[in-house]
Amino acid sequence: MDLEEQYDKIFRYCYFKLYDKQLAQDITQETFLRFYDKKIRLTNSKELAYLYTIAKNLCVDAFRQKPLFSLADVDDAVSPDTTEDLIDSLALRNALEKLPKEEQEVLFLRYVNELPIASICKMTGISRFAVYRRLSKAVRQLKGTLEKEGFFE
Repeated sequence: MDLEEQYDKIFRYCYFKLYDKQLAQDITQETFLRFYDKKIRLTNSKELAYLYTIAKNLCVDAFRQKPLFSLADVDDAVSPDTTEDLIDSLALRNALEKLPKEEQEVLFLRYVNELPIASICKMTGISRFAVYRRLSKAVRQLKGTLEKEGFFE
């Protein structure tokens, strides 16, 4: 497994959880330091799940200490080139906010970080069937919300 690729994915995961670029970078570094402290090699999905568990726990701790914020406060992690891209990005973010946190996380892990279903199962502690069901339900709800707003015909 490519550690640089995993580092980027953990950073995106932390940013998804916290919406703070600097804090996400700090937590990503701390995640890998704790992971290496245990002298574990990143060779299979079990270690990958452990890596995400460390990141998730650190994000939860950081979130508890961080003041409340709005998704409108998101900094320059995504910089759309045009007004249309900005509108699409905001519409998607709005639609995602309407989903339960568990579904947002499963969508993120599967489609943004491209994790295998088996890894998502280990990380979330739910069955393969439950992961597929959550993904399917989240995609349907997301598509429905975007259709209502006129993004699909």
